[in-house]
Amino acid sequence: MKPSTALSAAAVVLMSVAIIHARSAGDAPSVTQTANEDAARGFKAFIDGRLDGLNGNGRACSDCHMPTDEFQLSPASVEQRFRIFMLRRAHNPDADDPLFRPIDADDFRVNGDQASDFSTLRQHALVRVTLPLPSNVSVVDPATNRPSTQRFADVWRMVPSVENVALTGPDFQNPWFREPNRTGGYQLDARMETLQDQALGALVNHAQVQGVPSSAMLDDLAAFERGLFTSPQVRMLADAVAAGAAELPDPDPPLSPLQEQGKAVFNRACAQCHGGAGLSTAQSPVLRYHDIATQCPRPVDTVVPARFNFVPCDPGISKNARTFEITLADGTKIRRTTDDPGRALLTGFVGGAATADDWNKFDVPGLRGISRTAPYFHNNSAATLEDVVNHYIEFFKRVRANAPPGTVPPVASTDGVHFDRPPTPAEMAALVAYLKVL
Repeated sequence: MKPSTALSAAAVVLMSVAIIHARSAGDAPSVTQTANEDAARGFKAFIDGRLDGLNGNGRACSDCHMPTDEFQLSPASVEQRFRIFMLRRAHNPDADDPLFRPIDADDFRVNGDQASDFSTLRQHALVRVTLPLPSNVSVVDPATNRPSTQRFADVWRMVPSVENVALTGPDFQNPWFREPNRTGGYQLDARMETLQDQALGALVNHAQVQGVPSSAMLDDLAAFERGLFTSPQVRMLADAVAAGAAELPDPDPPLSPLQEQGKAVFNRACAQCHGGAGLSTAQSPVLRYHDIATQCPRPVDTVVPARFNFVPCDPGISKNARTFEITLADGTKIRRTTDDPGRALLTGFVGGAATADDWNKFDVPGLRGISRTAPYFHNNSAATLEDVVNHYIEFFKRVRANAPPGTVPPVASTDGVHFDRPPTPAEMAALVAYLKVL
């Protein structure tokens, strides 16, 4: 059993202590101190890459949801691990790091188990997610410009943190038009209904287990993840939600005047989509799932001068864009290009009203602890919170540019008459200051 993938009980304790002391003064530990035996077993399973009877590829949950990286994965952490891996291999040809498995190499579809190009993982901390194509969707072969015969799509997605996950998932509010999980779920596209489903999917698709994980172990993993919070206040909020409290505590710490100003901007400009206790629920009449133009390539205005100008994607992300051919209900075929069609890969529902189809739609992520989990968006295409706010400034400009005459979409208006939700460049400093204390 390899020391890098199997940890003793003492190592579990040491990792817990390391996580706690990695916080700056005044911060709460990521791993809630608890006597809960289910969560304790879940923690051990979370960091064990050689789970008994599963015969996986050596990966543990913690290889991608790194405890020292806010239980997510950042490009800096991946690159650091890769360089250490290469130094170890220079002295020991059999040295291994389970993060770097062929399935997440750029050349996996060409070289299979011999794949070794980890450019996308190293530069952008994106992992390969393979999903079956709906019957009416095909990937266009760039060599022939014709639909290929493959019945799956590879998309590259960021690894979200599992901190504060107790505040996310299905919330039974503001339902979307169609399944799966009309009121939210787990994974970026909300395709998983429970944390147990999510854990099973990760074990099968990323750890490539050959055995069948027990329901007891999946329950333990879920129990562990539900105990991860970025502050005691957020934990208290989650406890109040779970208890069905009529009044929920405010998890915000004491705010400076600048942060108070930013909170007011947030409530006006952001909370319409990032609402609810987890800041992950769109508030009606805003629709549940939204295309916020984070796909690559980004939308470009055809009007001169341009009414909106999104920052172009990094070439390392744009290279993952594919053209898809979709057969509509009336037999018409259309083509769209994106690095990730989002929920359209689950439903094939494309070509309806722009607000109501599933193209480029993802679940609304929770924002608690967001200052610690850069980069952002489904493809890690925004490096900083300032980049995120800049993107939304352009997003609201696009909403206005595309709105029918005399119509003010709810996402951009507090009263249905004025375009008064969008943040302004002058408000960026205050808004970012508030986001950093969530």
